[in-house]
Amino acid sequence: MKAILALEDGTIFTGTSFGATGTVTGEACFHTAMAGYQEILTDPASRGQIAAITYPIVGNYGVVEDDNESATPQAAALVIGELSRLHSSWRANEPLADWMKRHGIPGIEGVDTRKLTRILTRKGSLRACLSTEMSAEEAVACAAASTTTATVADVTTAAPYHWEESEEHIWKLPAKMTTDGSTHSTLPEVRYRIAALDLGITRNTLRGLRRAGFDVTVLPAGTTAESILAMGVDGLFLSGGPGNPAELCAISGEIAKLIGKLPLYGVALGHQLLGIACGGKTEKLLYGHHGANHPVKDLRSGKVDITSQNHAYVVVADSLPANAEVTHVNLNDGSVEGLRLTDAPAAGVQNNPGSAPGATAAPSFFNDFAAMIDDFKAGRYAGA
Repeated sequence: MKAILALEDGTIFTGTSFGATGTVTGEACFHTAMAGYQEILTDPASRGQIAAITYPIVGNYGVVEDDNESATPQAAALVIGELSRLHSSWRANEPLADWMKRHGIPGIEGVDTRKLTRILTRKGSLRACLSTEMSAEEAVACAAASTTTATVADVTTAAPYHWEESEEHIWKLPAKMTTDGSTHSTLPEVRYRIAALDLGITRNTLRGLRRAGFDVTVLPAGTTAESILAMGVDGLFLSGGPGNPAELCAISGEIAKLIGKLPLYGVALGHQLLGIACGGKTEKLLYGHHGANHPVKDLRSGKVDITSQNHAYVVVADSLPANAEVTHVNLNDGSVEGLRLTDAPAAGVQNNPGSAPGATAAPSFFNDFAAMIDDFKAGRYAGA
């Protein structure tokens, strides 16, 4: 079946439909990762995106339900160059196209994603419409009239819950070789009891926290500072998620009340809200950072990491107060990738702490959070 991808500027791409049929709108974003299409589609930060994968062939390892970043797909649609008709993975549950059809996610293949990427890097992120039922003119009009409304409210949990990970699940995931040559992993003892503010938290982030020794209770995004302090937790983790951080004044206001009272660590959207909470501002990037190959430099050590990112907004360096230090920068465009407060236990990083669109294992970032908690318990602020 024929499908059309129309951009608000009038650009038309035609291709072949796969997955679900129908019409959807969203913000066209290109992702430069060579793998991870399933994680991109299920990452809450992808909410409202019409995600275009720049890698030429997609679907070759199928879909593995254990690897979903959330319970349901979050992206509006998928745009690719070529769909693999066969998949090969001993862990796969079903083909990508079948999974997308079952979840009502439309896709289009046969698109020149290189051309699409060049348009987006030149003009910035554009509203788009993907349709199997409209004419080209109707699809352009639909894209131009659409609004991007993805917010934290769409993806946050409705009620608090305690994150549990079974040893059985660890067996299903790649593990580092142990000293005796086996690949069995076990969960470490709990060292800290923390809360995680769910702004669109991914399962891999929760797994990474638990494997770093954190016992995690996940809270709705609207939880008040007073309620968090009453829990008596050792720290608060601020997750990633979708939307414009400047529109989340109520959440950043509650975070501001916690500065100096509880160790805070944010990633992605959580990092941006921490920047706003301490007095900074954010701005929208021309076309965002979406992919798994963004170079980020730690200004303290000089180390450069290749990172996973999925966001459209950044903290403005010049807007930060004197007690906020920029710790990381993006080597592609110089944007802020990390900050910390010099007089309070609070820090954050813009990129996802791991190699997947959500964290799989990030000992350096999670260890920073743990050290901050230790220093706070000892009566001193981390890095002060």
